[in-house]
Amino acid sequence: MKFDLTLYLVTDSTYQTEDHFLHIIEEACMGGITLLQLREKEKSGKEYLDIAQKVKIISDKYNIPLIIDDRIDIAMAIDATGVHVGASDIPVKYARKLLGANKIVGVTAKTVLAAQQAYEDGADYLGVGAIFPTTTKVKTQITEVATLNAICKSVPIPIVAIGGLNSENVTILNNSPMDGVAVVSAIMKSDNPKQSAIQLKDMITGIKNNNR
Repeated sequence: MKFDLTLYLVTDSTYQTEDHFLHIIEEACMGGITLLQLREKEKSGKEYLDIAQKVKIISDKYNIPLIIDDRIDIAMAIDATGVHVGASDIPVKYARKLLGANKIVGVTAKTVLAAQQAYEDGADYLGVGAIFPTTTKVKTQITEVATLNAICKSVPIPIVAIGGLNSENVTILNNSPMDGVAVVSAIMKSDNPKQSAIQLKDMITGIKNNNR
């Protein structure tokens, strides 16, 4: 399945009302995000399913693929485009077995060895980071840009850089062969999510074009 990692929004609903959370997602879609991941670490299965259904209505409206973090059951229930799994989640080969060949399976990888294993197991793309410290509740381990670049060169699947990246620091990826940037706070905490998405997409596209 073809997909575009250029500007990948990973959601964070912490401290937000549902209406405001959904508003931010719609604004980000209008601003041109190319991939959307619903990440809900704290919600019950029922709560996760409920919000996933509402988010999918928005992502479908703008024809943006929706990836579900961790929960293959939620992804299957709403017919999401795919899942993203981390090191402590279900192994990618089992995610692939459950979802089939026509869904996207993304994997977090922090080393060249982990990246090569994920590729061999059937990952469609890799998320690599954190490039910078983050303010999300997700535990982070800093990944040097040199490691990101080595991972990019070690596997033939696309790579998205993640972790604390925003319009102030994304130029650290100049000269990196990454395929896109995943952001959370840069859009979820923006006063103008649409404009932030437009600005970030323009900057990332420029970096990618210069790196080719």
